[in-house]
Amino acid sequence: MKRQLSDLAILGGSKLCDSFLPVGQINIPEWERFEALANGIFDRGCYSNHGVLAQEFENKLCQLFNMPHAVTLTNATIGLCLALKALDLAPGDKVVVPAFTFAATVQALTWAGLEPVFCDVDPHTHNITAQTVAPWLDTPGVKVILGVHLWGNPCDLQGLETLAHERGLSLFFDAAHAVGCTYGGKNAAEFGVCAVFSFHATKVLSSTEGGCVATNDGEIAERLRNLRSISGRHANVPVPVNSNGRFSEMQAAFGLLSLEDFPRNCAANEKRMRLYHEGLRDVPGVRFLLPTPGERHNYQYVVLEIEEKEFGFSRDELVRILEAENILVRRYFVPGMHRCVPYKTQFPQYVDALPVTDALCEKVMQVPSGQRVTDEDIAVICGLIRFIHAHARELKKRLFV
Repeated sequence: MKRQLSDLAILGGSKLCDSFLPVGQINIPEWERFEALANGIFDRGCYSNHGVLAQEFENKLCQLFNMPHAVTLTNATIGLCLALKALDLAPGDKVVVPAFTFAATVQALTWAGLEPVFCDVDPHTHNITAQTVAPWLDTPGVKVILGVHLWGNPCDLQGLETLAHERGLSLFFDAAHAVGCTYGGKNAAEFGVCAVFSFHATKVLSSTEGGCVATNDGEIAERLRNLRSISGRHANVPVPVNSNGRFSEMQAAFGLLSLEDFPRNCAANEKRMRLYHEGLRDVPGVRFLLPTPGERHNYQYVVLEIEEKEFGFSRDELVRILEAENILVRRYFVPGMHRCVPYKTQFPQYVDALPVTDALCEKVMQVPSGQRVTDEDIAVICGLIRFIHAHARELKKRLFV
């Protein structure tokens, strides 16, 4: 632990952590369990083309999501792209989407030949609401609302469904963060025409890489299977393009084990979040994004807002100090998509129109969580952040003046 300012790595002291502590989950099952499933793949001689493990994984995802269809794909970005194609939209149709999101959410629209209409988010939940979306629905050509369930807390689903129904719009969701999460006691997958989930290596439910689209619409599901590839489709239906988004048997093997471990990994995440909250909740200028009370959650991300005036450092300054100690916190999302290439020049009308997004991009960060982060690591990180706040005035003079 740091006892004086000269102990800080950024001032020449020893790094607090010998190896990097990452934000991502990286929940790895025991080798023996994976080896047993991998041996079966080699015995069958079928690595791809929607094999027996991929089918089993899809069936179990349907149970998890309480949905009749879960179409697995190479990754969630492909899932977003193909879901937009499955909605049978015309080139140039417009989609209302938050600017405070991962780049792939918006880039999928571009890939599908659609135009984003950027909206702001709620400052407390970081999600879109009916109120943040409504002002943009009079934009000519809007056909879809694309919500993002940030940090595992679903959007204002009731309000958005009502709004979409009143306006005759399709509603679907980037649910990459929301595996196993609920809204009003219902699974987040049960809302809208479909929801896209991520099983990337950094997610609590992981297939090392991968994703799926969950839907209760059989027609959309079959379009997705045909868009994905000819393998695994139930019927040959017309689709606008072909692609290769197959989900491999090795991905499915890892995913099946991750499904088995999912309750245990969520419980471990919940404990880590609680330890962070207990360690930092009384530090001025540190605000937590906590799960919605009464709902099921995966506790995948520990997200903080740093208020510079109260804490003594900006988010970016704090990140710089922590990373010098091998604590790899991550800024989210910088900049907002409305300020990214090519959108800032293609659609300049949004650049100064989203004040909440701009403010969040200055203060939101994630701290390390997941399998590699121990209780002791969390105590050390919390102690360091408290130390930095307590010595903010003197430290800032030495670093940034």
